[in-house]
Amino acid sequence: MRISPRLPFAVSLFAGIGLVIAAVAMAQLMRLAACPLCILQRMLDLAIAAAAILGLLTIRIRALNALAALLMACFAATGVFVAGYQTYLQRFARDTQCSGAMAWWEVLVDWAGEKSPLLFQASGLCSEPGWKFIGLSIAEWSLLAFCFLTLVGLFALLRRR
Repeated sequence: MRISPRLPFAVSLFAGIGLVIAAVAMAQLMRLAACPLCILQRMLDLAIAAAAILGLLTIRIRALNALAALLMACFAATGVFVAGYQTYLQRFARDTQCSGAMAWWEVLVDWAGEKSPLLFQASGLCSEPGWKFIGLSIAEWSLLAFCFLTLVGLFALLRRR
């Protein structure tokens, strides 16, 4: 059975957009406050979707297609780190307090929240799980999704034509 070269890009596109839609819908319907790390994960989901669009548009141009797959894998791997860090905070470092100057990514999240509050407004605490499904927090589900998307990106990058 031959897998279409478009499949990993289509999966990543729909997963990235679907994860953002689900996050915004859950926040609105369940009155959940997104934290700065949650917002950073949304940004990474959108970046994965944008890289997937590039991959779909450049399917016949090998170098650009490989670049799109590499970007997808890198954005997803970064998401693994961010979601993993948030999972660590929620499971093991619940009393961690932020202090001092804001990190560069918090400045980015604040700026984006001013531009598009529905998507990027951060008002929650990173160490608060807020909601769980089958014993896993949203950050843990996000970690699983980013692990999957990293594998999809690597598959798209390393597959043979």
